[in-house]
Amino acid sequence: MDFAFIQQYIPLYIEAAKLTLAIAGIGILLSVLIGLICAYAGYYKVPVLRNIAAVYIELSRNTPLLVQLFLLYFGLPKIGISLSSTACGIIGLSFLGGSYMAESFRSGLESIDKVQISAGMSVGLTQNQIMRYIIFPQALSVSIPGIIANIIFLIKETSVFSVIALPDLMYVAKDLIGLYYKTDEALLMLVITYLIILLPISLFASWLERRLRYAGFGS
Repeated sequence: MDFAFIQQYIPLYIEAAKLTLAIAGIGILLSVLIGLICAYAGYYKVPVLRNIAAVYIELSRNTPLLVQLFLLYFGLPKIGISLSSTACGIIGLSFLGGSYMAESFRSGLESIDKVQISAGMSVGLTQNQIMRYIIFPQALSVSIPGIIANIIFLIKETSVFSVIALPDLMYVAKDLIGLYYKTDEALLMLVITYLIILLPISLFASWLERRLRYAGFGS
């Protein structure tokens, strides 16, 4: 193991990690927004939007992110639409993540007993107030494990961004392997970097689930 090589190229992995986290962060935020819209459309049974959301969820969940990225980066220029690799990464991650977030939110919303809605109406709360103060807080607590799992999943999915020339973590590792044939060192740094990113999220998720369980949410 060449530790001098590892020390020399740690800065490259740090820069790649920053880019990976930036793209993942934007993609995850957009995924949550898309997921909420789709979940609400299904929960309130909005006629047209509900059908669109259902088609989108099936299309997104049943096509690999790699194929989606190829379509965005190599396919769209054929019809005159050219996007940067960063934009393609964000759009692809949001498109994929939105469907998974939608299913997490949907399961949370459907777990709330209809009796609570009736109780809210009986004390004069509006539909928006019932959603804001009764349904959504409980649904969110139920959805938290699924949301955190989706976040970890989406961060790991950024490893395919290298195919569209994004200098992310996988791109840097493959580049170093191709240039210097230091496979063990490059992959070791790759694994450690992903571990540094994902382990705190996993530990935070476990802590948050315990806090919610002790507080009586989602039970």
